[in-house]
Amino acid sequence: AVRATIAPHAISACLLLTAWLLAPPTFAQKRIDVDLALILAIDCSHSVDTSEFALQKQGLARAFADPAVIGAIRRGKLGRIAVMVVEWSGPQSQTVVIPWTIVSDGNSALRVASEISKTPRVAAGMTSISDVINFSVLQFINSPVSARRHVIDISGDGVDNAGMDRPAAARDLAVAAGITINGLTILNEVNNLDIYFRENVVGGAGNFVVVANDYSAYGDAIRRKLLQEIQGLRISSL
Repeated sequence: AVRATIAPHAISACLLLTAWLLAPPTFAQKRIDVDLALILAIDCSHSVDTSEFALQKQGLARAFADPAVIGAIRRGKLGRIAVMVVEWSGPQSQTVVIPWTIVSDGNSALRVASEISKTPRVAAGMTSISDVINFSVLQFINSPVSARRHVIDISGDGVDNAGMDRPAAARDLAVAAGITINGLTILNEVNNLDIYFRENVVGGAGNFVVVANDYSAYGDAIRRKLLQEIQGLRISSL
């Protein structure tokens, strides 16, 4: 049983998403079919300094330009995914910096990489993992795509310290609506952050946590994470 107080908007978001996922085919046909709808949530809280944010941004851009990532997208059943990039920190501090974009080949992947590299930092504050989960659920509801899988990819370097909900409560609602949440933990401040994410943040089919020992390792970690999420295959160790 969930013991945390759950914000009304979080409940509404998950109920709406559940209805959307169970909608009849005529409703789903209004959207573009993709193999994966992926929200990439980048930590921009006060614990992330300017250089660390730049390493996240550069690492993510390089990952999308990587031939292995592009190849994984093209090998999907439909050969295309939809991606959104969100910067997040505390409550009410979630910003869509790249709206839903279809990636299906090298050109579209490179365009996304270019947009990521030019993205300014727009959020800073406390750390509310629950709020970025709830926010992401709403983005799925309003997305222009019909996806086989829905994944929230949360990168972070700290534990939840703000917001009305506990991360596990928001996670459980999202998972109940068919969403998978994966984590990328950066161990520059909290040594056991990966354990915290496994217990409180990630969930859903095939969920996993990738560990970066510091921000310099973020680029390689997000590349491996993208490959895992795009391919949709569970592996024993990352």
